Amino acid sequence: MLYSKIEGQGKPFLIIHGFLGMSDNWKTLSTQFENLGFEMHLLDMRNHGKSFHSDDFSYEVMVEDVKAYVDFHKLENITLLGHSMGGKIAMLFATRYPNLLEKLIVADIGPKYYAPHHQSILAALNAVDFSKQPSRAEVDEIISAYISDFGTKQFLLKNLYWVEPGQLGFRFNLKVFNEKITEIGTALPFESHYEKPALFLRGDKSDYILDADFETIYYHFPKATITTIPNAGHWLHAENPKAFYYEVEKFL
Repeated sequence: MLYSKIEGQGKPFLIIHGFLGMSDNWKTLSTQFENLGFEMHLLDMRNHGKSFHSDDFSYEVMVEDVKAYVDFHKLENITLLGHSMGGKIAMLFATRYPNLLEKLIVADIGPKYYAPHHQSILAALNAVDFSKQPSRAEVDEIISAYISDFGTKQFLLKNLYWVEPGQLGFRFNLKVFNEKITEIGTALPFESHYEKPALFLRGDKSDYILDADFETIYYHFPKATITTIPNAGHWLHAENPKAFYYEVEKFL
């Protein structure tokens, strides 16, 4: 079963993080959505955060993880929000189980195929040798040699934890990510459609959803609304949380 944080009361609202992320990334916005009368479910997907590690890693199995979670908690009329990899999971879940959903929100990802583009991030993570028992500062220094963007670096370092006293590790399953990185870019199956309202949000500084992608989005999601969040890149919910919240609230 997936690890989750459940807070608030009301209609179920599930949030699925992106690749290398975790439920913690959504704490602040979750509290705001909670105040609108939602029971918030912040999920850690397999091989991420505090959820289980597995050699199986694909959108197919992750969608079934979410379905098992929904069944276990007996949830219905769900609002489902996914960012990046989480958006891909949310899209596929919506097309598979539309009857369980009331609203779909996809943050800065489209249904199309994405070529592998996490090479520098994986190189940085693989450069950390935990057998040498590095300190947090030393891990930061190693990653800084590969990644200059402060936000990306902090996002990755959130995954550091003390496995035992004196021994740090990453929460995610780096071995499986190295082997299955191409899975992250997989396109939504051609025959997948979702006929209910869907909100697609993109950052104005991000190239994940281009104007040229609108046609594909409308093909799979004919009732989609596509909105651009100003002054935001791929981590639009962290870079402009105010505008992000405003657009989601309006859609809800």
